[in-house]
Amino acid sequence: MAKLPDPVLTNIFTLQRRIIESVDTTTALEFRLLEQMGETAETLPELEELQSIRERLLSPYSRLHTLVLKAAQSQPVAPNDVLNLLYRSIESTEAALAASIASLQEIQRNWN
Repeated sequence: MAKLPDPVLTNIFTLQRRIIESVDTTTALEFRLLEQMGETAETLPELEELQSIRERLLSPYSRLHTLVLKAAQSQPVAPNDVLNLLYRSIESTEAALAASIASLQEIQRNWN
């Protein structure tokens, strides 16, 4: 395996865990909203936003997964293009996660 620094791996796995937790929270909120209020003209925009949040989170998760595996299969070192993509993906994932969490919190505030 092309050895990635431990802090980089820790950051990636932490991001993936936060994405999983956010997907779970998003899905639970969608379920509660549907269960309590139903699919109405009032809830439809939020339900669509929750679906969008979930989709926006799945793509970075998959991208990180793919790039880490690609780096791990490289010998003796990972190609620079893979590493550059990985580091850019980490940055974009952090931004996407922060934006998704903010949107999720806003929806939660609106319906609590």
